[in-house]
Amino acid sequence: MINEDLHKRFEDAVNFVNDYTDPLPADLLLKLYAYFKIANKNFDNPGSRTPLINAFKANALFQAKRISREEAMEKYVELVEKELKSL
Repeated sequence: MINEDLHKRFEDAVNFVNDYTDPLPADLLLKLYAYFKIANKNFDNPGSRTPLINAFKANALFQAKRISREEAMEKYVELVEKELKSL
């Protein structure tokens, strides 16, 4: 069971990213994508119309596949705090 504090921090970080308007580096977006998908137990195939983008997304998920749902949430929050909120 995910603790309430982590869940709230994760939701806040997701909302922050959703409201963020500046362009983000592709490598950061891919990490956030993978952590988000794992945190939400969404293992569907990437849905981009561009095969290359799907390949990058699939690779990001593959690289993060061994982490738990809780760890994915924590890494997502840490990445947002370190890379976006510190700007």
